[in-house]
Amino acid sequence: MDVLPNSLFCLLLALTSIFIIAAKISRGGRSKSKRLPPGPRPLPLIGNLHQLGPKPHRSLSALARTHGPIMSLRLGQVPAIIISSAPAAKQVLQKLDQSFAHRAVPECLHACGHAEVSVGWGAPVPKWRELRKICSTYIFSHQRIQDMEELRNRKVRELVEDVGASASLGDAVAVGEATFKASLNVLSTALLSVNLAEAGSDIGREFKESFMSIMKLAGVPNLVDYYPWLSRVDPQRIRARMGSHVSKLLAQVDGIIGERLAKREELGAGFENGDVLDTLLDIVRDSPDEMITRNDINHLLLDLFVGGTDTTASTIEWAMSEMLKNPKSLSKAKAEMEEGRHVEDTDIPRLPYLQAIVKETLRLHPPLPLIPRRAVDDVELCGFLVPKDTKVLISTWAIGRDGDAWESPECFNPERFLGSQVDVKGVDFDLIPFGSGRRICPGLPLAYKMIHLLLGSLVNCFEWRFEGGVEDEDTDEVFGFSLQKARPLRLVASPI
Repeated sequence: MDVLPNSLFCLLLALTSIFIIAAKISRGGRSKSKRLPPGPRPLPLIGNLHQLGPKPHRSLSALARTHGPIMSLRLGQVPAIIISSAPAAKQVLQKLDQSFAHRAVPECLHACGHAEVSVGWGAPVPKWRELRKICSTYIFSHQRIQDMEELRNRKVRELVEDVGASASLGDAVAVGEATFKASLNVLSTALLSVNLAEAGSDIGREFKESFMSIMKLAGVPNLVDYYPWLSRVDPQRIRARMGSHVSKLLAQVDGIIGERLAKREELGAGFENGDVLDTLLDIVRDSPDEMITRNDINHLLLDLFVGGTDTTASTIEWAMSEMLKNPKSLSKAKAEMEEGRHVEDTDIPRLPYLQAIVKETLRLHPPLPLIPRRAVDDVELCGFLVPKDTKVLISTWAIGRDGDAWESPECFNPERFLGSQVDVKGVDFDLIPFGSGRRICPGLPLAYKMIHLLLGSLVNCFEWRFEGGVEDEDTDEVFGFSLQKARPLRLVASPI
């Protein structure tokens, strides 16, 4: 009988607290507000939350066309600056990179303490720098990626064989699922010498279930991200639910590490697997003052799996959808390849049109449409003030569709990149799908290769048509950790 009155009382108390906090912030920041970037007028309590909608990347891009490429918002209790042009992004990610070196971390990523030790989300402290160094030196170095070449080729061949089996039965291929499996197996085999996506594998099935649950939860709007004082309550139980899935993944990874340690102890100095895990365990063993621990390695591997599989799969899915809706582009891609053969590393430099297709796909459908940063101190940006701890979102989605930078920006036109020096490696700020500066995606070298290998092989080894012969006109997205197609792409393949 008391549930309803108590609930109403809590709601009134919460709203009153928000109002008081917002009023104090407003009064405290009044002297600074004159120099804040322009933006739409916030409402009491909710600020500009009502203007975000279910697809914030699109809503923010539309608002920027009215208020400018450096725009100020209040998202609930949280002040935010939205960056929607390449010149402004260059200021944030290059000239002022140190001032914006921290991430604005979604509350859900604090589950199991992940954000505090994450190479993707952690603060740039000595441990974070050491983890970045491990990534660049031991995991994604030029030599390590070269050493993985045969593994990549083998997994690409397996993908082609799987698609061929579906083609022989006339079954449709879920493109995202097939390429996710291939990407996960490349990473898990290179890192752990385990095929996590192997058919019939219990650990693979459980890993994928937990992984997909994490991706789904990451896309749920969380009140705590807009009213941080609610973190103690976790009213939607998002952090709690995320914690359940993250802990499962960490336990699975830790179990594999435990088995490896037992094997190393059993076989002694004569044991040498040669994969990344052995290197990481040597680093833990030799780490001075336990700078890097086994727990750090668990979280690092989780980062690599989450960041290195879903984004690759979604990019290929978008690329296949765009090409089938633009048959001339598909024909040109096929024309520059040797028909019927899967693509290898050495082919990529000789395939300029395939490279152009990948760039054009990443321009229109960046995996991370909003790159989150946070101001370390009060910073002056292009004549405006960005107060300390302000959330800064670099809209790669808006930058990729900026009419001042791109001709016919809504059109899929790979030809725009032929003969162009614009690349995706963080130097050209008109195209930064992997970020830029000190927090650029550490896995970019491998992701770049995998996207080209998988996409090129699918295009070159099969003829494709939409399931049921109906063209996929659906360009709707699901906003989350990565920008997914709302309706998974299903295609029917015919061997060439």
